[in-house]
Amino acid sequence: MRFLRPEDERKELSYQDVFLMPLYSEVESRMDVDLTPTEGIGTTIPIVVANMTAVAGKRMTETITRRGGLVVLPQDIPFERIEEIVAYIKHCHHVFETPVVCSELDSVQTALNLIHKRSHEAVIITDVQNKPVGIFTEKDAYRRDRYSPLRDVMTRNLITVSSSMHSREIFDLLIERRLSIVPVVNTDGTLAGVTTRKGAVRTSIYQPALNVQKELLTSVAVRIRDHVAETVDHLKQIGVDVIVLDTAHGHQKRMLDAIKTARSVLEPNQPLAAGNIVTAVAAEDFIQAGATILKVGVGPGAACKTRMTTGVGRPQFSAVHRVAGIARKHGAYVWADGGIQTPRDVALAIAAGASSVMIGTWFAGTYESPADVQHDTDGQRYKEQFGMASGRAVVNRNRQADPFDLARRAFFEEGVSQTKMYLKQGQESVEDILDDITAGLRSACTYSGAKNLQTFFEQVVVGVQ
Repeated sequence: MRFLRPEDERKELSYQDVFLMPLYSEVESRMDVDLTPTEGIGTTIPIVVANMTAVAGKRMTETITRRGGLVVLPQDIPFERIEEIVAYIKHCHHVFETPVVCSELDSVQTALNLIHKRSHEAVIITDVQNKPVGIFTEKDAYRRDRYSPLRDVMTRNLITVSSSMHSREIFDLLIERRLSIVPVVNTDGTLAGVTTRKGAVRTSIYQPALNVQKELLTSVAVRIRDHVAETVDHLKQIGVDVIVLDTAHGHQKRMLDAIKTARSVLEPNQPLAAGNIVTAVAAEDFIQAGATILKVGVGPGAACKTRMTTGVGRPQFSAVHRVAGIARKHGAYVWADGGIQTPRDVALAIAAGASSVMIGTWFAGTYESPADVQHDTDGQRYKEQFGMASGRAVVNRNRQADPFDLARRAFFEEGVSQTKMYLKQGQESVEDILDDITAGLRSACTYSGAKNLQTFFEQVVVGVQ
């Protein structure tokens, strides 16, 4: 990356301060652009979902990793639940979406409670052998008693497709039969998943994020306060692929000790992410301690109040640029964490030197985030969102603490405790947002004459406005 005017490199810049210059290009199609990140951990798009309790959960993990990204599960989740999610993700289908499933005896109300857990807005009804026998949508509930069994309201003339069918064949069938969703079955007739028109097209655009065992990737955040060795070893034993050591102010002795401890437990070639930092000095210290991925960003997140309450932070474009300059010299990588509000911000973070971009709040108002869909007084759908340095989050991860100590910690809140994230029309699913992000990034690469992200970084010219 180079600046249009060399003197601009000395400025402290946010994503809003900069733009990318169009360059001569021989890239004939946006689909010729390879979005595989440079860190080589198995992801195929440079998107990492931040370890926020209101954002990163089971549904988000399987959805994002199917499309090539990575989800970092929060440090607040109990170990037992982490084990369940990791085992579940490892056995998820790589291509077809997970259906919402009910039995014929389940009530209409049960189906309505579950239907918005997935973006395809349908429930598949199966028999005791897990074979699909019907499908239910909200239209089927019109003027029906909410306690009626699904067998009385579901659509029975069910069309299914084989799991061996090509995505284009499935898409053509959906168009021909005027269907929006279709169950996918195995050779024995049992339910393998579901797919939609968009889903069929997406399988031709995205590739899943897999480890060497051809399992969907998993990642978990770890607190640095205590028991780092035991925690990291436990996560390693259950098959977690990427460990992330996380604290708001990363450049401190406790973090450096935690990095050294975690590195001693992990295999030499296993990735270890740590953060957050914003300086070149911190980058050098992290890399020497054993971190291979540096999480960059202090205060840029939408749910973070650090800059308002403390004045501490650094404009995110410059923070990524400075840290990435050190990381590249040592063969390490950067995750740009925070401040991402539009697809252009993702392209700018990659231009600054990030190998991947972490996104949190932007994904909170989607079907795949953990919270339940609620309705405001106008009937608009929303989900609750809160920051990981908020009083609410502090209470959640310190339930065993002394009540007096917990009350004292509440005085040091640096995050939003509650805000409404509305489900925007056309972006109710995280996959809709992902489509916009990857389309914008592909276009940015073509405007810069780059067929991959490494070339994009090497060639891109950044101007300051």
